[in-house]
Amino acid sequence: MSTDAFRALPGNGSPLRVLVVGAGAMGRAWLRAVESSPDVELAGVVDLDPLVARAAADGAGAPGVPAGADLAVLVHDTAPDAVVNVTVPAAHLPVTLGALGLGLPVLGEKPAAATLPEALCLIAAAELSGQLFMVSQSRRYHPELAAFKERARRLGALGILTTEFFKAPHFGGFRETMEHPLLLDMAIHPFDTARHLLDADPVSVYCQEYNPSWSWYAGDAATTAVFEMTGGTRYLYNGSWCSPGLETSWNGAWRVSGARGSARWNGDDPPETEETAETAEEGTADAVGDRGGAAPVASWGEGIEGSLAEFTHALRTGTVPMGEIHDNVLSLAMVASAVLSARTDRRVRVDDVLATAHAEALGLAGGEVRDVLASWTSAAGGA
Repeated sequence: MSTDAFRALPGNGSPLRVLVVGAGAMGRAWLRAVESSPDVELAGVVDLDPLVARAAADGAGAPGVPAGADLAVLVHDTAPDAVVNVTVPAAHLPVTLGALGLGLPVLGEKPAAATLPEALCLIAAAELSGQLFMVSQSRRYHPELAAFKERARRLGALGILTTEFFKAPHFGGFRETMEHPLLLDMAIHPFDTARHLLDADPVSVYCQEYNPSWSWYAGDAATTAVFEMTGGTRYLYNGSWCSPGLETSWNGAWRVSGARGSARWNGDDPPETEETAETAEEGTADAVGDRGGAAPVASWGEGIEGSLAEFTHALRTGTVPMGEIHDNVLSLAMVASAVLSARTDRRVRVDDVLATAHAEALGLAGGEVRDVLASWTSAAGGA
């Protein structure tokens, strides 16, 4: 099948019925998004603990909605139109494989899977099933990000994009024991945002990780990475999860420089631009140094509500959404490439990482999914 083809569900006037899988904190956030959306309705809730699933459904104001621990059973009992996968990353592969195998499209939380080879298996499974698998990169649905991207377009050829991310959260739990906590759990957000802002994909990366002496993380909680992107633009990420004081927003602080000026965004407020006088004289909307408001908000809404709205629209129209798995896997490849670079202290080519992941995926997959992987002419199924 084509890498951008999937079965649409033409509208009949009724909301899409979705099963939410995973009833932890994020699962409950998604249940609120489902409850507030006019485009979907809750068909059921699945969790490893059926009591947690029941409590989540009741807490979402849906006491009559089925809840349980077995996805296949609830699919049989409720006949949903789609699945929202909000499980922990280690469960993304089996849950998404199961849903696609049952003939259901999936909207999944990031990352697509716990590893890049597993994500490639999910691309193959989506192709095999003919169903949409979309990954929710919810940070793309920020009105000020849309404004920042529009301002970047006015700067001509772009040379460098930077992100500074400095926070000091005490999570407790798994993040504080991970080997690469910042890269594996958080960096995919800005990496994916960089691809979105530049309309470019990663070519190579050199990355260093380190852990300040006062860090409360077992793994390296600070990272500096330099990516070469298609077109020659460089993307620089500099971040830390153990930097108290003068913290950035959760979106980070951004700057982009081009031939006609620069723009910056603090991750929350409207972006700023300073353009060359020649650019301003050419009839741009704002004068040099003007600080303007956000561009019109994209039609989807903000955060996970935006992801859910675009997913629903894609299924109703057949329009390929942001986050479709063939495209999104390149954001995960940025993470995997940065981790490898940090481990080996060398520049890493993303195509090489994808090729290795493809070979590993062939070893993971079986049956028809493996056959699809073996048929690809590129390591990421044409992504």
